[in-house]
Amino acid sequence: MESSLSRFDAIFARARAERRGALIPYLTAGDPTPAASLGAAQALAAAGADIVELGIPFSDPLADGPVIQRASERALAQGMTLEGVLAMAAQLRRAAPALGILLFGYFNPILRYGLPRFAEAAARAGADGVLVTDLIPEEAQEYCAALAARGLDPVFLAAPTSPDARLERIAAAGRGFLYAVSRTGVTGARRQVPESARQLVARLRRHTALPLALGFGIASPEQVREAAGFADGVVVGTAMVERMHAASLERGPEAAAPAAAALLAELRAGLSFAAPRG
Repeated sequence: MESSLSRFDAIFARARAERRGALIPYLTAGDPTPAASLGAAQALAAAGADIVELGIPFSDPLADGPVIQRASERALAQGMTLEGVLAMAAQLRRAAPALGILLFGYFNPILRYGLPRFAEAAARAGADGVLVTDLIPEEAQEYCAALAARGLDPVFLAAPTSPDARLERIAAAGRGFLYAVSRTGVTGARRQVPESARQLVARLRRHTALPLALGFGIASPEQVREAAGFADGVVVGTAMVERMHAASLERGPEAAAPAAAALLAELRAGLSFAAPRG
């Protein structure tokens, strides 16, 4: 493990010092168009996002619900590729030097690209870490080594159904932060944060000092406020993709960026909390 602090470390430390959770919006790179999604990512950074998750579109996104599945389809139809996502990350890094950038996707495109080549390209683009939804720690040794060689953090998912022994393995493999899945099933907005999410975060804290971000189903300022009461960060994906898509349909792709920034401003109202520890 590297002794120097990563950008993720600094981001969560700053949020903790400000007694709030870190806000982590997700968007699918290339949706509604490559240029519009880059504009939306830059708008999110300017509006106060701590970390932006850049979704790598994939033809078979099994961990995602219908909203993000359709966003992947639209992005692929626009010609977005893994190389295109890396180029977008580089442009975003130049525009937002302090922003955390997490590449979020599935293993097949990364494996086909080549692990060392991908890690080198991602680091050169200015990414801070990578989350691969369908790669488990037990099969990720080569992947983690490739990322570590380039100073990138591997971020892993932890589910409410995971036994404690598995949570311990996930915690040992992860760097930067861990992504706690609020509920079973695929991504998609829900009306409330389930009690299982709070229990999962409490269980994870017994195995790691890494920051814990909660995602899957969080869509409103009220849910952000509730989640930030016990997690270190909050991920909002489906609601962001939906808002951008609706604006794009109504007013054209250029409307995606202001729509994304407006939703982020709404969600930020729920961030303040007395940071729990222990």
